Amino acid sequence: MNEIDLSRLDLNLLVTFEVLMTEGNVTHAATRLGRTQSAISHALARLREQVGDPLLVKTARGMSPTPFAQKLVEEVRPILRTIQRIVTPPDPFHPATSKRHFRLAVPDFVPALLPKVIGAIHWTAPDVTVEWLAPNNQTLQSVAEGEIDLAIVNSAGPVPEGVHRQAAGGDQIAVTFMRKGHPAIANWGRAAWLEWPHIVVHLGERMKGHVESATDRHRLQRKVGASLSHFSQVSALLAQSDFLATMTPLVMGDGIARYELCALMPPIDIEPARFSLAWSFRLSTDPGNQWLRTIVKTQFDFLSAQAQAVVVGDHQRKRQKSKS
Repeated sequence: MNEIDLSRLDLNLLVTFEVLMTEGNVTHAATRLGRTQSAISHALARLREQVGDPLLVKTARGMSPTPFAQKLVEEVRPILRTIQRIVTPPDPFHPATSKRHFRLAVPDFVPALLPKVIGAIHWTAPDVTVEWLAPNNQTLQSVAEGEIDLAIVNSAGPVPEGVHRQAAGGDQIAVTFMRKGHPAIANWGRAAWLEWPHIVVHLGERMKGHVESATDRHRLQRKVGASLSHFSQVSALLAQSDFLATMTPLVMGDGIARYELCALMPPIDIEPARFSLAWSFRLSTDPGNQWLRTIVKTQFDFLSAQAQAVVVGDHQRKRQKSKS
């Protein structure tokens, strides 16, 4: 079987050939393609040379295709339509009229994020629906396959091929929370931090959290008093126990004020937590997904900065008060 060197084959020759087969006339083909008749004839000559077949021959009735040309055009037409569909820019996304359904995978460590995002979406796109999913060990694979439009993930974790990440939320410092009046406050330090039991939250990710990594680095062993699957339970449990919880302020939301919790800086060095938006490469240029990413990142960045400012500012005020 003779094979053609595809690197020498100009796709435009096949486009010209397909139009010639449709029109059956060089003049009509030239008009449709906006080219001269000589350019069409030259393209046909080049294609004849490359495929080794006359393709179209002059007869009393005009241009008649050879059997090979008939077979070729039947194969070429769907290929050209597929290429055209692939390279055609995506349709514009109009939030006000869109009825798209988006799937988001976001852990509940930012209680205020859901209402903020849903509110922003509904304000500009009243007919768009959002499915809010809890992340699991298969989330990133679902993102890669396009089954989930957008996820918020730990920046330190690996991502499968086909997933793009964008940093969001900035550096999230860890803070130790406890109820007001907790016995550890009076003699706060490493010994107290290790003595009292901690609440930890596991989201199904197999990788270690930034607090656990810090204790390993310092060769310390903290007590785990409760292991939870949801962040939403942390504030209420702290208020009714002598547990400690070392995590980012984002987790607490308004729980700090509602449950009158105290926030102290951890007595060990803990690397900040970092998060990213993750989506499929296939959706990178999709206008709808770009719109969704902008909304989620804007709200996540705002809430992250707000949470950090409240806790850090409160810590600085306490330090100034203790010095005075």
